[in-house]
Amino acid sequence: MAQRFPASAPGAAPPQQRYPGPAQPQGSPMPPRPYAGPTFPARTGFTPPPAGAGPAGAARAGGAYGAAGAPLPPGAPLPPAAPPGPPARAAGPAPAPPKRPLDARAPPHKPHYADGYGAGGKRKKRLADKILPQKVRDLVPESQAYMDLLAFERKLDATIMRKRLDIQEALKRPMKQKRKLRIFISNTFYPGQGDNAVASWELRVEGRLLDDSKNDPNKVKRKFSSFFKSLVIELDKELYGPDNHLVEWHRTLTTQETDGFQVKRPGYKNVRCTILLLLDYQPLQFKLDARLARLLGVHTQARPVIVHALWQYVKTHRLQDPHEREWLLCDKYLEQIFGCARMKLAEVPARLGALLHAPDPIVINHLISVEPPHDAKQTACYDIDVEVDDSLKAQMNSFLLSTANQQEIQGLDAKIHETVDTICQLKTNREFFLSFGRDPQQFSQRWLASQSRDLRTVGGGAAGNPEEERRGALYAQPWAGEGAARYLHARLAARRHALDAALAPPQVPRL
Repeated sequence: MAQRFPASAPGAAPPQQRYPGPAQPQGSPMPPRPYAGPTFPARTGFTPPPAGAGPAGAARAGGAYGAAGAPLPPGAPLPPAAPPGPPARAAGPAPAPPKRPLDARAPPHKPHYADGYGAGGKRKKRLADKILPQKVRDLVPESQAYMDLLAFERKLDATIMRKRLDIQEALKRPMKQKRKLRIFISNTFYPGQGDNAVASWELRVEGRLLDDSKNDPNKVKRKFSSFFKSLVIELDKELYGPDNHLVEWHRTLTTQETDGFQVKRPGYKNVRCTILLLLDYQPLQFKLDARLARLLGVHTQARPVIVHALWQYVKTHRLQDPHEREWLLCDKYLEQIFGCARMKLAEVPARLGALLHAPDPIVINHLISVEPPHDAKQTACYDIDVEVDDSLKAQMNSFLLSTANQQEIQGLDAKIHETVDTICQLKTNREFFLSFGRDPQQFSQRWLASQSRDLRTVGGGAAGNPEEERRGALYAQPWAGEGAARYLHARLAARRHALDAALAPPQVPRL
């Protein structure tokens, strides 16, 4: 069996002659065996072990390699022989070879941590670490109550996680509820005082949500103008002319919200006016074409709701092509609306966009009365339906973002883990002493054998027979002398290379 030995350090001269066979001890029955050279194939990419790995590692991991680590061809001369010395195990550790240049090293990589361990070396706590061992449960029957609580906690955590996922999905959809917005339209007449005074009137448009802030006095009241996108007041064109009969308000990015609108004009006659209110829908809503609205039963809705209603109509009447699923077969009603017998599913948004219009404004006809008594305010009330954000949405958001009890729960979990670890350690101690008490001799032998295996594993896991290694006959075999000579040659080459590197002049990098 061919033996491999550590290669020499880089930069050392290659060997020039073959080692002669090791000297046989006097009276040895074994004839000398010449070394015929390596018979194994050349290997590429082989990285020799470090010179400081020790003689035992050199005797097992070395091979027929030159000073630069390249394999020697069969029949090539080997390094000069060295006088056979003491066994390789008696030699001290060799100095480590010089480090490779930075550009020849492997690229840096992120450290890989074993399962259950983090970057700080601390073991991550898992649910399995809370479970008591079966032997502890057999010894202490009362521990079953703890296991029942642990199972209940697992079910509770799963339920809370499922509810959190449901809440996250619900928050992705708009959560609206309908409320009544009461609009107050009042006007006050101011008669002129004196001979040259001009009579005038004042119109006010205000409003508030019904039952607003009654249940929660600390709730911030929503401004009246925040419900609308635009407001237009159209006065009598015959009284105020074509240039002064319109009063308009439109929302912009810099609009300041207000609690109402006020219009003041001169006049002493009753004035008929029309108030147009366009609601600010969030999300944006559209008015459907009259024929499509009758077909789907939807008048004004958001685009996703309209698309869903159309898809439900297609599925109910089985209008999807059974052979080409990306095509829709229009019935006589859809054919009249879309103007085609069949269309692709990808064409539906574009064709549907032509049938969506801006929603109709709310129209209120009001009479501005200037009849006596002049000191009284005349008010009219109108109730309209508006959509506001559901109050439950804020509570759901606060539930998802709440971390009030997380630290307390983590602290209790840490105490549980520490307690379970202590119980497991006490169980191990108990089993140790019980085993020792039953049969001290057998226990000591098993314990020493186990410690011996652990010691070999910690020392590098080298395979071998300890009984053979402690006898001198093992090192009288032909390979022992050659291994010792190669090891000493590698140490000498590494020392020479280190001296050359220390005495060499420093190299200045070129710019």
